[in-house]
Amino acid sequence: MALLEISVVPLGTSTPSIGNYIADVIKVCRKAKVKYRLTDMGTIVEGRPGDLFKLAQKLHETPFKKGAKRVMTTLSIDDRRDKKVKLDGKVNSVMARIGE
Repeated sequence: MALLEISVVPLGTSTPSIGNYIADVIKVCRKAKVKYRLTDMGTIVEGRPGDLFKLAQKLHETPFKKGAKRVMTTLSIDDRRDKKVKLDGKVNSVMARIGE
C-alpha cells in the first residue's frame, strides 16, 4: 500500500470559492471506494501505487467536467516497501512518540 496526497485546484473560476469543485472530487473518491481523508489543504488516499496514479488522473479531470478551463494538481506519493503504509499510520506513530 501507498499514500497519495493530492491537491486539485481549479483556476480562473467565476468565484474564489472552490468548495463545489472539491465536493465533486470527493464524490469520485467515494465512488472509487478508496480509503481517503479530506484535509484543509488536500486529500490523502490509501491504495496501490498503480491504482493511485489512475485515480489521480480521474481527480484531476473532475473540475474540467464542471467547466473549469485550467486545473493545477499537485501529487505526493509515499510508497514504502519495507512495511505496510496506511492512513493515519504516520500520525499515530508520532503521537505515540510524544506520549499521546
